[in-house]
Amino acid sequence: MRTLVFATANLGKKEELEALLGPGWLVRSAADFPKLPEVEEDQPTFEGNAAKKAHAFAKATGLMALADDSGLCVDALEGRPGVFSARYAPGTDGDRIAKLLGELGDVPAGQRTARFVCALCLATPDGKETFTRGTCEGRIIGTPRGTHGFGYDPIFELPHGKTMAELTRDEKSAVSHRGAAFRALARMVSLSPIG
Repeated sequence: MRTLVFATANLGKKEELEALLGPGWLVRSAADFPKLPEVEEDQPTFEGNAAKKAHAFAKATGLMALADDSGLCVDALEGRPGVFSARYAPGTDGDRIAKLLGELGDVPAGQRTARFVCALCLATPDGKETFTRGTCEGRIIGTPRGTHGFGYDPIFELPHGKTMAELTRDEKSAVSHRGAAFRALARMVSLSPIG
């Protein structure tokens, strides 16, 4: 079994990665290394934050480390919340959704286009790195729908009419920004098997 450290404390992201990797992989997370210092996401790009986390985890654990930085970019808000998606408002996912919807105010549905972006960095203890990026296009709706997923999933509607939070885990992995970025990375570095 191959071991990969996913530099996140977000169990939703870890579960998505486990589903994408499939059998033959042991995915460890930040929770498995409680003494590691928290890495501050202070870079101006998704790639910069992903690289900072991946290298920190690879160096500290001596294992191959994967890190992502992902977020929601809303066109009507000039790309916000972007790299600040997880820190857009203090509190819960619901608090962040409320702030985003408040900022959109009376923006018409046709102008609420948005995309989820995910940058992945795979780093080795010797300092090598590989990057990929995935995106998922959609629009922001005014009322949350669905009970699956996390973050902004309940207000992100895909072109077929369902929100990310209305998809099963497998359906989400097939269309999500994170799924796209990981599949691209898997092809590049022959991480297999993949789901």
